[in-house]
Amino acid sequence: MASDTSACANPAPLGLVGFGLTTVILSLVNAGVLPSGGEQVVLPLALAYGGLIQMIAGILEFRTGNTFGTVAFLSYGAFWWWFALLVLLGSHGVLDLSQAGTTIGATLIAWGVFTLYMWIATFRLSRALWWIFLTLWITFFLLGFGTLLGRSGLGIAGGWVGLVCGLLAMYTSFALVTNATFGRTVIPVGAPRS
Repeated sequence: MASDTSACANPAPLGLVGFGLTTVILSLVNAGVLPSGGEQVVLPLALAYGGLIQMIAGILEFRTGNTFGTVAFLSYGAFWWWFALLVLLGSHGVLDLSQAGTTIGATLIAWGVFTLYMWIATFRLSRALWWIFLTLWITFFLLGFGTLLGRSGLGIAGGWVGLVCGLLAMYTSFALVTNATFGRTVIPVGAPRS
C-alpha cells in the first residue's frame, strides 16, 4: 500500500498530551494528592515529555504555518525545562533559591499574563483549547500569587485547577487522535466561538 508523503500528521495531539500528562502529575503534587517529594518524579517527565515533546511539536507546527501552535508548544516546552532546571539546580546548590520565593511567584504570574494573551487568541479556536488556556492562566495566577504572598491555600487551589487543565489537554489530544484515526468527528472539541 502506497502512502501519501505530501500529507503531514497534526502535531497538536502530541504537544497537548506532553503538556497535559506532565501538568496532571505536577498538579496532583501541588494539590496535595501526591506527596511533595513526588515533585522529583516530575522533573525527568518535565524535561522529556512536557519539555522536549512540546518543543518538537512546536517546530512541527512552525512547518505547518500554525503561529498559535508554534508559540504555545515552544513556550510551554521551555516552561517545563525552566521548571525542571530550577528545581534540579536549586536542589543541588548550583542556584541559591533561599531568597527567590517572590521572584518565582512573579515569574509564575508572568507566565499567567502570557497565557492570558494566548487565551484571547483561542476565541477563534476550538472550545477545548479555550477551556485549556482559561484554566491554565488561572492556575499560573493561583500558583504565582500563592508563592508571592506565602498563601499555601492558593497553591493548593492552583493544583486543583491545574489538574483540570491537564485533563482537558489530554482529552483534547485524545479527541484529535481519535478523530484523525476515524476520519470524522467521534470525540467533540467544540466549534470556535463566533
